[in-house]
Amino acid sequence: MRALLIDDDPKLHRLLTEYMADRGVHLESAYDGQRGLIALDADTWDVVLLDVMMPGIDGLEVVRRIRTKSAVPVIMLTARGDEADRVVGLELGADDYVPKPFSPRELLARMRAVTRRGHHAVGERLKSGELMADIAARQATWHGKTADLTGLEFDLLVALLRRAGRVVSRDALLAAAGRSDAVVGPRTVDVHISNLRKKLQAAAPKGGSPPIRTVRGIGYVLVEPT
Repeated sequence: MRALLIDDDPKLHRLLTEYMADRGVHLESAYDGQRGLIALDADTWDVVLLDVMMPGIDGLEVVRRIRTKSAVPVIMLTARGDEADRVVGLELGADDYVPKPFSPRELLARMRAVTRRGHHAVGERLKSGELMADIAARQATWHGKTADLTGLEFDLLVALLRRAGRVVSRDALLAAAGRSDAVVGPRTVDVHISNLRKKLQAAAPKGGSPPIRTVRGIGYVLVEPT
């Protein structure tokens, strides 16, 4: 696994570099947002570890810029405990959130989880009406047009497609997408479903609307075509 750590704490870089190297992870360091963006453009990464609070370009702006051109999994690291700050990162496209202080073991488990989702069996496709997800390619299309989804958005879409026509609770969606331990919990689903709808809407023909419906107080349902 190739990971990029963007954080202004030298001690954290030393700790994680040593820990990850012993466990088969090549960790590269960038000490501020600007250098992190340069490193992102210069190489290919399996996962990005991104601090929120940094001088200059902060982590929220970095993840916003990442999502304009890449779907690489992003795990945000922060000492902030306020849920609103976590939600902002998720709205901008982060895949997971780990609050500081954290154990390197927990972080590695989350890194493996977000990267593992990119390695599914070849050939599986899920389809409902004009909505299709290619599991191997991790690509979703709506009316034949590709929707540029983040890792968690795609996983939630797949979870809904597998249960098309059935109401699925937020907790069940998180579990099905492999995110039952997500820091923000069910609120994560609301944020990403909202983004998922917007991206499908952008790919839809005029007058078309994504078939994902909210079931108040319960969760969501992917409405099958009649």
